Amino acid sequence: MSEQPPDLGRRRLLGISISAVGGVAVAACGSSQPKATPSSSPPPEEVPVTPPEDLMREHGVLKRVLLIYREGIRRLDAGEQAPGPELNASAEIIRSFIEDYHEHLEEQYVFPKLEQAGKLTDITSVLRTQHQRGRALTDRVLSATTGVPTEPARGALRNDMSAFIRMYEPHEAREDTVVFPALREVLTGKEFLNLAEMFEDEEHRRFGPAGFEGVVGKVADIEKSLGIYDLSQFTPT
Repeated sequence: MSEQPPDLGRRRLLGISISAVGGVAVAACGSSQPKATPSSSPPPEEVPVTPPEDLMREHGVLKRVLLIYREGIRRLDAGEQAPGPELNASAEIIRSFIEDYHEHLEEQYVFPKLEQAGKLTDITSVLRTQHQRGRALTDRVLSATTGVPTEPARGALRNDMSAFIRMYEPHEAREDTVVFPALREVLTGKEFLNLAEMFEDEEHRRFGPAGFEGVVGKVADIEKSLGIYDLSQFTPT
C-alpha cells in the first residue's frame, strides 16, 4: 500500500472528507452494507489549501486594495479631499502582505522552481521587474498619504495609484492563469505538501494567529470607512 500524505493539521477546507467520498462510491456500486452511525463514523480528513490556491486568495486581497485605490482616484478626480489615512493604510497592506510576504514567496519558492525546470522564464523575468517597480510606486503612495497632499502631490498620487493598478491587474491575472497552474507540473506531491506547510508557517510567523483572515478584516474595515464595502452597490441597475 502506498504511503498516505502527511496530515498537515491546519489550513483544511471544511466539509470535504475522504469518508464521504468513499460513501458515494459504495452507493454507486449498489452496496448493501449498512450505513455507519454518526457515533461510529471516523473523523473527516479534509483537503489542504494548496500553494496555488493560497497565492490566488492572496491576490484577492490585492484586488480589494486596487478597488480602494480606484475610489481614491475617483475622489481626487472629483476634486474631493483625498482619503489619506485609508490610502496610507491600504499601501501599508500592500507593503507588508503583498510585497514583503506574497511576492517574497513567489521570488523565493515559485519562480525558482519554474526557472530550474526551464519553464516560463520569460514571464518570471518580467514579473520580478514588476515587483521592483511596484515597490517604488508603493514608496511614493506611502509618502504622499502621510499628511494632507498638496495640489501637485495630489496629481502625483493619482498617477502612481493608476500606474500600480494598470500594472498589477495583468500581473496577477497572468500569475493566476499561467504561472501558478504550471507549479503543479514541476513539483512532486511531497514537495507540494511541504510547500503548503511552509507557506502556512510563514503566514502565521508574520501576521500572527489570525493570519490571512486578519488581513482580510483590515481591508474590510478600510472599505467600510470609504463606503465601498457593500457588494450590492457594484451591481448594474
